[in-house]
Amino acid sequence: MAATEPQREWSEEQLKNDDLPKKDIIKFLQDHGSESFLAEHKLLGNIKSVAKTAKKDQLIPAYNELFQNKRFKGIDTIVRVTEQVKNVKLDEDAPPKPEEIVYEGPPKYTKSILKKGDRVKFPKKGDTVHCWYTGSLENGTVFDTNISTSLKKKKVGKPLSFKVGLGKVIRGWDEALLTMSKGEKAYLEIESEWAYGKKGQPDAKIPPNAKLIFEVELVDIE
Repeated sequence: MAATEPQREWSEEQLKNDDLPKKDIIKFLQDHGSESFLAEHKLLGNIKSVAKTAKKDQLIPAYNELFQNKRFKGIDTIVRVTEQVKNVKLDEDAPPKPEEIVYEGPPKYTKSILKKGDRVKFPKKGDTVHCWYTGSLENGTVFDTNISTSLKKKKVGKPLSFKVGLGKVIRGWDEALLTMSKGEKAYLEIESEWAYGKKGQPDAKIPPNAKLIFEVELVDIE
């Protein structure tokens, strides 16, 4: 079923009116905004928790941007790719190159929160993130981890550090980490398309078309 664009719920005057609760605006944005839009505006999570930190003068521009830039669930990807195509300058003498716009459908991963983060600081594309992680196959076989513990049950060594959203890691990690806040620990199930695909990773004993399971803790963001 094709995604449809929602109707505006409130006018500018209604949005500024004190009678309209912040929670109603947040619920509307969460119901209709894409995951990347919500992450950028720090609107992911429990409505009550978001309302504690979100100010109305931040919610109103977010509400307007949702409609201006069409950052809705299901069509955000299509619109952004279309805008990129429009902004490309083509040489008048050169034949135009065909652009294929593909809607990829739902994310190729699922995330369950094991420990809540601060719900305030979310990484942006290009930020350096620091993570503890353990990766395993569906049968429970651990193929990689950077966690080791001392006799006092404390983690030793260094978290994995990389610039998120730039393809430094598998896509499932890039996409999921942008939705996590500092201190959050999550359980990720990543489909092979957003992991190592048809080839797998023989050196790490990851077979072709393998679905991967990760426990990831986002300890810091720079």
